[in-house]
Amino acid sequence: MTRETVRIAMNGVTGRMGYRQHLVRSILALREQGGLALGDGTVLWPEPILLGRREHALREIARRHGLEHVSTDLDAVLADPTVHVYFDAQVTSAREEALRKAIAAGKHVYTEKPTATGLDGALELARLAHAGGVRHGVVQDKLFLPGLLKLRRLVDGGFFGRILSVRGEFGYWVFEGDWQQAQRPSWNYRAEDGGGIVADMFPHWEYVLRELFGRVTSVQALTATHIPRRRDERGRPYDATADDAAYGVFELEGGAVAQINSSWAVRVHRDELVEFQVDGTEGSAVAGLRGCRAQHRSATSRPVWDPDVPAAEVFRDQWQDVPDNGTFDNAFKVQWELFLRHVHAGTPYHWDLLAGARGVQLAELGLRSAAEGRRIEVPEVTL
Repeated sequence: MTRETVRIAMNGVTGRMGYRQHLVRSILALREQGGLALGDGTVLWPEPILLGRREHALREIARRHGLEHVSTDLDAVLADPTVHVYFDAQVTSAREEALRKAIAAGKHVYTEKPTATGLDGALELARLAHAGGVRHGVVQDKLFLPGLLKLRRLVDGGFFGRILSVRGEFGYWVFEGDWQQAQRPSWNYRAEDGGGIVADMFPHWEYVLRELFGRVTSVQALTATHIPRRRDERGRPYDATADDAAYGVFELEGGAVAQINSSWAVRVHRDELVEFQVDGTEGSAVAGLRGCRAQHRSATSRPVWDPDVPAAEVFRDQWQDVPDNGTFDNAFKVQWELFLRHVHAGTPYHWDLLAGARGVQLAELGLRSAAEGRRIEVPEVTL
């Protein structure tokens, strides 16, 4: 076995997502398993460099996990020729400039989404990376979740027949920060810092809909700021200037219609924090993060509307679990493995900055639709 070290500058690991999913459950998990075996006698060994603004927090994370390299100097890290990959999980408002610098320095880039605060910036990043010859990827973790992998299996197997509609419900109650601490950072609720549920979640819905059911051809959205006043991490009150809920209708190529509600001001009455119901001429399914249940047309009940008597059927019991048929790893880790293989060997990889730009476009048009109160066409994005 030949071990090759790939040094990864990880910017934003003091945040919840950067720390838990990307550092601990992806990069450190790869190290715990002995590195990433490529199948040709080569093992890639990820060596993280913790990058950010708060040195004391970075050093505490490094101490906790036995890591050596910490820096608060982005320019110095990018100038280091031994650094191969730059990863970004910062606040959205800081991401575009950092990615530009990394691309200019010739680093391969992997980033959380949204990649920029607007479509023009997101497309420019994709063009710069393409022209610079660096490899680039955008986190699209939902595609690698067990529930959606099972749903994809049903789609690929023709289970649904002609797909008619997709209905999604996402969200949970994020506490206001007064009598209970908020589960999300305060910048998520400030538009001036790149916050808002549309900017956060519509990029997810773009790639989920595109890859499973067909690209989005139009969007009509209604947004709201249901909780206008919150408290930040220090308990100080602030005005929420970004949307905390969005109600979207998306037309899909091929004729299906998707309706997705996204909210940080909703109490959960479903099996998982996100669920998608897909209805087709031959069958239906409901998928969450991990589970998926299906009902074929031959097993579909024949209810009759009668509000004067109790329902005689337990409808949930009539659905069948879709089996795992395999072992599922952490979704973020799986995509990290695919990206590192792409960096090392150039294996095919299409979840790139252009894909990230499509997500930014849908968020931008969703906000425009809400502002103008009308349905908006979504043109295909190209370089």
